[in-house]
Amino acid sequence: VQLQASGGGLVQPGGSLRLSCTASGRTFSMGWYRQAPGKQRELVATMPRGGTINYAESVKGRFTISRDIRSNTVYLQMNSLEPEDTAVYYCNARDTTGINYWGQGTQVTVSS
Repeated sequence: VQLQASGGGLVQPGGSLRLSCTASGRTFSMGWYRQAPGKQRELVATMPRGGTINYAESVKGRFTISRDIRSNTVYLQMNSLEPEDTAVYYCNARDTTGINYWGQGTQVTVSS
């Protein structure tokens, strides 16, 4: 499985960005993680097929994950962005055997 992510950039606090990630192979779960400088990679949101969406507490109510099964694409709509959201965002996919795959990462910078 190969993942191609896009949509990062620079935005002012309170602004919005939309990330997208398309997988080349069959996936069970898709989602997003992020890693800020000096910090460990953390879960942002995951969306398994037919399962419960899981959000990090820090993004609940501001971020929305969605998935287009036909195109094997996952989206992350990020609203009310805060400087603390600045990080490299990684697309993640897991296949039916439990193997994880990662995209190349896309930078999101929230700054005035």
